[in-house]
Amino acid sequence: MAAIDFRTASVKTSFSFISMIASVVSWNDARMTRNSLSKLSERELDDIGLVRGDIEAIASGALIR
Repeated sequence: MAAIDFRTASVKTSFSFISMIASVVSWNDARMTRNSLSKLSERELDDIGLVRGDIEAIASGALIR
């Protein structure tokens, strides 16, 4: 019984570490998307159907077209 409790505690600890890493990866993906889209000209954004005001929503995952 003690071994099962120990393993359960280990899983919870590693889960929070994995969750933290996933948060950092997600933040970095949004940052890279924001930077890449910000470098595009108005013409290039128009070609892909976006306006400059859409960049933050796209980077945060709130805007899906």
